[in-house]
Amino acid sequence: MQTLDLTKSTPRSESRLKSLFWPSIQSASDVDYLGTQGYWVCALTAVVSLVFLIAAGHPIAAVFTSLFYYLGGVGVRERSQYAATVVLILYVSDTVLVGFSIVRILLTALLLSNTRATWIASEWKPESSEAVLPPRFNETWTDKFADIFPMWLWPKVRVAFYVFSACLLVLSAIGWMVLFKRHGA
Repeated sequence: MQTLDLTKSTPRSESRLKSLFWPSIQSASDVDYLGTQGYWVCALTAVVSLVFLIAAGHPIAAVFTSLFYYLGGVGVRERSQYAATVVLILYVSDTVLVGFSIVRILLTALLLSNTRATWIASEWKPESSEAVLPPRFNETWTDKFADIFPMWLWPKVRVAFYVFSACLLVLSAIGWMVLFKRHGA
């Protein structure tokens, strides 16, 4: 593996904290790393939402919400600008409707960073010789979960995710109208 330059130890061009909150792209490895990082942030958001909504007594909403954030993470991993943007919009909308907390503010910052990273990655020059993305590994369960599974799943669920997210955007807009009507009347 070392002679083919296929090691996982490709140095990142920035620290983990900087790549979490203010990412930049210097190489194709950064594009791939930020996609993986975005996937895990959305997966974390899905798990946190699942736990909090179940604890609040809303198991059906918990399933749909966590499914939305997870599939959004799959889209982010596959560099979908739409997925990154709609995940951020709905999370911010939900945060404003439900209320602010430290966890919500932190996840909002991470999702904002995901959206920024996805938009920056979309401008990466695919015609340059340095733009060849590194291979996706299949050695550990995290490799399979973050590298292989999204590549397989996204083409199959992309259209369904677009419809699902559009429905959630409409429901969110209805929630906002009800809130404004309640406070305005």
